[in-house]
Amino acid sequence: MELKIYNSLSGEKEIFKPIHENNVGMYVCGPTVYSNVHLGNVRTFMSFDFIYRSLVHLGYKVRYVRNITDAGHLTDDGDVDNDRFVKQSRLEKLEPMEIVQKYTVDFHKVLDTFNLLPPTIEPTATGHILEQIELTQKLIEKGFAYESNGSVYFDVLEYNSRGLNYGELSRRNIEELFANTRDLDGQNEKKNPQDFALWKAASPAHIMRWNSPWGEGFPGWHLECTAMSTKYLGEKFDIHGGGMDLKFPHHECEVAQGKACNGTEPVNYWLHANMLTMNGQRMSKSTGNYILPMELVSGNNDFFEKPFHPAIVRFNFLQAHYRSVLDISNEAMVASEKGFQRLMEAMKLLSGFGFLTSDSSTFDISVWKEKCYAALTDDFNSPILISHLFEAVNFIFKLKDGKETITETELKQLQDIMSGFVYDVLGLQNIEENNNEKLDQTLQVLIELRNQARKSKNFDLSDQIRDRLLAEGIELKDGREGTTYSLN
Repeated sequence: MELKIYNSLSGEKEIFKPIHENNVGMYVCGPTVYSNVHLGNVRTFMSFDFIYRSLVHLGYKVRYVRNITDAGHLTDDGDVDNDRFVKQSRLEKLEPMEIVQKYTVDFHKVLDTFNLLPPTIEPTATGHILEQIELTQKLIEKGFAYESNGSVYFDVLEYNSRGLNYGELSRRNIEELFANTRDLDGQNEKKNPQDFALWKAASPAHIMRWNSPWGEGFPGWHLECTAMSTKYLGEKFDIHGGGMDLKFPHHECEVAQGKACNGTEPVNYWLHANMLTMNGQRMSKSTGNYILPMELVSGNNDFFEKPFHPAIVRFNFLQAHYRSVLDISNEAMVASEKGFQRLMEAMKLLSGFGFLTSDSSTFDISVWKEKCYAALTDDFNSPILISHLFEAVNFIFKLKDGKETITETELKQLQDIMSGFVYDVLGLQNIEENNNEKLDQTLQVLIELRNQARKSKNFDLSDQIRDRLLAEGIELKDGREGTTYSLN
């Protein structure tokens, strides 16, 4: 089947044609590592993890590049004290690169928890300062950028005067952009209000700074992605992804930088994941309608009645199309948990080989398989794919109850197809396969009961707990730092 992808640049679904046959270059804007990754970020990265898995499943060889923004993320081109890394380093009394390391580790830990595959390349902004300086020099030489007081800006009016269109991705009119520009510090350095920074001069108090032909400073936020994507994927590549909130100005600036520098559209297909809301409202720290990923998993929050396993959260997220707004709530998570458990029970039954086999079946595997792939190749439609998987789930339970039969050949096909979609494409994991955490919690309760018995001088009970556990292959060890256990 032909793969169709919704291209934000054209506003239409298009047949996907990679630049190099069977090979895909995909760049996704990664996190700005100045704080804990939030649940909305997880939704975006999970969407592109699903897209990455889908492309691989469909037979493409994918070079997946996802960057780490560890410098230069100014939300505007005004006061350099708005640099998020500098502000957070002052708040936590840490060096900026300590902030970077702390939250990069958190980012990887969270994504591992939700079973996201790592990208094939994960470059950092600070690791590509030279490339960003060279790109800025090239834009100056071509007349698309200018230096002002040690900073360098992209000239938007010059870009448009050459028949190019700043605003084509976000469908914004240049006159509207100029009219809506806020009065920010540093605007007097620019020729035009909508010019954006390629390089910013560092103030004397600014900590993160590098030498450049224009003096000490740091790169602009938009520049780093153009530098890293072109280095690893070329001047023109297949797919660029990110959250809907990055379409303007970040991705718009990337389009302009790429076209101005290399004379070609930098990306063939722009993909944008939509936002995450909670209880029908936008998630925001200021309103208190906010939750971190691990708070949802641990149950340490005021919004959900209990903890939810990462696999259930992943299943919930994938029940919405990546371009749709996803709203999470306690009721939605509980419903997803039930659906997930039914799916995993069916997968367990399917691996048990306990079904009646015959020469025929009422379940047409070929037709069902075609519907599954039709969903997958229709702009990665995960909710429709899941609905088709549950057609097979219902059939599996009928097999279990003896209400249906299946041929041995079809049984093997069903096992392979379901396993491929559930585990490889959706990236779901069977919770029952990992009971280490529950075992640890149970043993900690028994250790605490034994400690209380020893304090009460009830040595018969404390010895009984120790000996019963030993008989089950669990040895308790008393040491200076408390009691630990080992599994024999």
